[in-house]
Amino acid sequence: MRFESPTTTKAAASMLASESGAAHVLAGGTDLLVRMKMGMVEPDLVLDIKRIESMKVLKVAAGGVHIGGAVPAVELGESERLRSLWPGVVEAANLIGSDQIQGRCTVVGNLCNASPAADSVPALIAAGAKALIVGPKGKRRVGVEKVVLGPGKTSLGRDEFIEAVVLPARAGKSADAYLRFTPRTEMDIAVVSAAVNLTLSRGVVTAAKVVLGAVAPTAVVVPAAARAIIGTKLDDAALEKMAKACRAACNPIDDKRGTVEYRTKVAGVLGRRAALVAFERAGGSK
Repeated sequence: MRFESPTTTKAAASMLASESGAAHVLAGGTDLLVRMKMGMVEPDLVLDIKRIESMKVLKVAAGGVHIGGAVPAVELGESERLRSLWPGVVEAANLIGSDQIQGRCTVVGNLCNASPAADSVPALIAAGAKALIVGPKGKRRVGVEKVVLGPGKTSLGRDEFIEAVVLPARAGKSADAYLRFTPRTEMDIAVVSAAVNLTLSRGVVTAAKVVLGAVAPTAVVVPAAARAIIGTKLDDAALEKMAKACRAACNPIDDKRGTVEYRTKVAGVLGRRAALVAFERAGGSK
């Protein structure tokens, strides 16, 4: 196995492109090192990106938010301005693992691990985040929802990696929220999760995005759930219609952590609750 620690994105892309064997990018390593220890992967190249300055940048500005691929999740929670703009994204990122894990793990790593139960992914999709992808031919941006293709599979080329995720400028009277259900309060993955991002005008929802996690091979955007609450003040009828749309969008597995029926029911409950949290944060009142 070869270990490389480049200092530029160009050098990193070149190393990935020239490697004929299995190459893995190391950011926090909280997933990769465990998989290596268990013998699940045997890299020919481990590419450490933590010495690349651009990947360690967290920039929160009026025009948007830039989260570098090597920025640990704990830094997101420490940014008061980011918490005020995108509280749902921050609370999702801060649910990844323990306090010790938080000091190492990254939202980009969480995205590229491509787990259906990843906490940060539904929140990033609901926020309209873009992934800044680097390869030997340069850089490109794609919606986060287009990165994960299935469990453990991404749309990235073998010579590509994600430099950062970028959140758009925040509209006034807008807020997001992320909720998940786990059997335990700590150190567990989501059985079901829900992220909601919405905008209000005079107390009425004018725009919304609803995303579910852990109920299908990838995070699920639910346009019908968003339509159910747009034009409303989240009255009970609208919330029930939204919950029904969330349940209809589910295609979960049936395992020891939750049955299909249970996950489907909880998806509706969490979608409804996340909408209410986002609504209140945006300045709405029931």
